[in-house]
Amino acid sequence: MRIIHVFRSPVGGLFRHVRDLAQAQSADGHKVGIICDSTSGGVIAKGLLDETSQHCALGVTTFPIGRLPSPNDVRLLSSVRNAVRKIGADVLHGHGAKGGLHARMAGPPLGIPSVYTPHGGSLHYRWNNPVGALFLGTERYLAHRGSGCVFVCEFEKRLFSEKIGLAGRPSAVVHNGLWPEEFTPVTPAANAKDLLFVGEVRHMKGIDILLEAIHRLTPQRRLSLAIVGDGPEMENYRQLAAKLGLSDRVSFEGRKPIRDAFPLGKMMIVPSRNESFPYVVLEAIAARIPLIATSVGGIAEVLPAEFRIAKPDVTLLADKISEMLADIEKTRAKSGALAKDVQARFSVSNMARNVTRFYETLKV
Repeated sequence: MRIIHVFRSPVGGLFRHVRDLAQAQSADGHKVGIICDSTSGGVIAKGLLDETSQHCALGVTTFPIGRLPSPNDVRLLSSVRNAVRKIGADVLHGHGAKGGLHARMAGPPLGIPSVYTPHGGSLHYRWNNPVGALFLGTERYLAHRGSGCVFVCEFEKRLFSEKIGLAGRPSAVVHNGLWPEEFTPVTPAANAKDLLFVGEVRHMKGIDILLEAIHRLTPQRRLSLAIVGDGPEMENYRQLAAKLGLSDRVSFEGRKPIRDAFPLGKMMIVPSRNESFPYVVLEAIAARIPLIATSVGGIAEVLPAEFRIAKPDVTLLADKISEMLADIEKTRAKSGALAKDVQARFSVSNMARNVTRFYETLKV
């Protein structure tokens, strides 16, 4: 097959998902191409795109693609459609809200099936406010143009069905997967912090909840934290850490490859308010890093209850951190057992083949 993946920003778990699909689909004999934003991600994104291009027989095409709707989108729709026509494709796979928009608008006029994977995206919005109604209304319209949906977890499919509807189109749930070499234990560095956060630095990720939990535990433990990632709200969290008296115990490490980030902390915390099926949870499990995550999105589909808190809450998180640190050796042993289970269930090769099989069932 000739497969083109369309998405906006070459960062985060969505980009990881596309890179894995491109590599595995190429290894299975398909020709793969990518269309994405040319303005975001910086040097790291450029390096990863260059690396991924080795698996893209149909090339890597970039345009300036903004995150929010704008008049520029009309011109961009034409540019994407022309690029797809020139490259030639058997299927367009749009990822995230903007990728889904362009794939589903370009596909029907060209007679090409289009697939959509939300990766959270518009599903984080609600109908009861103007911005949410705009995004979800657009999704409802596009659902009738697309050929089908692939969801990365059961939660995402259920939420999409409730908020938008499948419009009678076929769908499949295909969980993210990891490569065999990722199931290698990571040893904390000699100067590792007690806790580690890896992800986008924004409100949805719950960094404020984590900082407040550390502050609450200070009379018992003077815990330290490494924050790995970047985002528009970085300065807000620097100020919050200072306000809570944590500046000397919280380091902001910037964006790093995940395997370089893991040695910086002894326990991973994922305090998110919203998620779909985050790679960082799978990756931490594979690295045998003790982990606590909020039970949001599809996290419960991979992470047992003993590693989760019921909701993004300061008290719940502080209590769970204290509980797991109280017997860290037992926690590490449980993390090792969990890694073996995940390795048996979540692989990139299975993910790619299940996605490609779904393509083969589609009509325009």
